[in-house]
Amino acid sequence: MKLSRETIQTTLAAWETAWNRHDIGQVMDLFHEEVVFEHWTGTRIEGKKALKEAWQPWFENHGDFRFTTEDLFVDEADQKALYRWILEWPSYEKGVEGKHEKRRGVDVIHFNDGRIIQKLTYSKTVIEIDGSRIRLAAKPA
Repeated sequence: MKLSRETIQTTLAAWETAWNRHDIGQVMDLFHEEVVFEHWTGTRIEGKKALKEAWQPWFENHGDFRFTTEDLFVDEADQKALYRWILEWPSYEKGVEGKHEKRRGVDVIHFNDGRIIQKLTYSKTVIEIDGSRIRLAAKPA
């Protein structure tokens, strides 16, 4: 099943709404059983069940997060989207824990059979806290 451009846009808007309501069930409803997720830290998770298990603690422990769409590019023919976002939440970075953080990033999203089959996440290495830009410390791979 191929999704129209409008359906991809509507699906991703519903996906963002589900994230912002912290509704992991609705977020997971939009994923294919064979989803592959790559986090900005390099973590790779395969399969919808494994992804839900990995994300469940994040949803439970980071309740004050919000995503905002900065830009969205949709390739209807290839069933792909580039979703550029801002994440706002209490920082977990050393030295600024709990302060309001803005983090920018991009998700490369692929669809198959009307569901998200691949989500590749990339994040900037600079965050904003209290109007200041802070470079994230390099972490060993």
